[in-house]
Amino acid sequence: MDFGSILVLLVLVTLPVAAVLFAGAFGLLDELGRGGLSIDERPHSPAPPLHTAAGRMEREEEIRQLLQARHDRQAARGEPPLDVESEVRRLMELSEPREESSDAALREEVRQLVIARNARRAARGEAPLDIETEIDRQLRDAGA
Repeated sequence: MDFGSILVLLVLVTLPVAAVLFAGAFGLLDELGRGGLSIDERPHSPAPPLHTAAGRMEREEEIRQLLQARHDRQAARGEPPLDVESEVRRLMELSEPREESSDAALREEVRQLVIARNARRAARGEAPLDIETEIDRQLRDAGA
C-alpha cells in the first residue's frame, strides 16, 4: 500500500466516528458549566402578591426570621431579649393596608372629578350636580 491509499483509508474510517461524536456533542453543550463544583442557580419564582394569603404568610415568615436573628444577637450581647411574636404582630399590622384610608382617598378622588365635571357643566350653562349624591352614585356604580 502506498501513502495515498493509507490516507484515504484513514479518512474513511475516522469520518463516521467523528460524525457520531459530533452529533452526540450537542447534548453535552447543554450541560457545559454544570457539575458537582458549579453553582446551580435556577431562576427564582416570583413572590406571591402581598394581598394574597400566600403573600402575607411569606412576609410574616421573613419578618419572623429577621426578628429572631435580632433577638439572638441581643441575647448574645447580654441585652434584654426581644419579644419576637408581639413584634411580628405589630409589624404585620403596620404593613396591612387600611381600608378606611383607601376608601377616604378614593372618595376624595371622586369628589375632585365631580367638582371638575360641575365646572365644565357650568361653563356650558348646565345646572351643577349635587356633589355628595354624585359621589355616592359613582362609587355605587363602580362597585366600591
